[in-house]
Amino acid sequence: MSNAKPQVPVARILDANDKELMAIRKITPEGNTLVIRGKIFGAMPMVAKLTPKEARAALKLLDFRTFVFLLTLLFRKD
Repeated sequence: MSNAKPQVPVARILDANDKELMAIRKITPEGNTLVIRGKIFGAMPMVAKLTPKEARAALKLLDFRTFVFLLTLLFRKD
């Protein structure tokens, strides 16, 4: 019988040199916002909120090619 805690999934956002900028530990909806919880630079806890207005603004940054890339990203090998 093991006393080990189950691993919490972590998504990492990396910089251009593959250094960790942020470790995302939890993404949850709260009302009309998407709340992202994690740590910046491996040390500082952070809570970020994405509102519907900002989500629409982010989608406007995507062209068709990037949109298709995002759709297929989950199915690509590392």
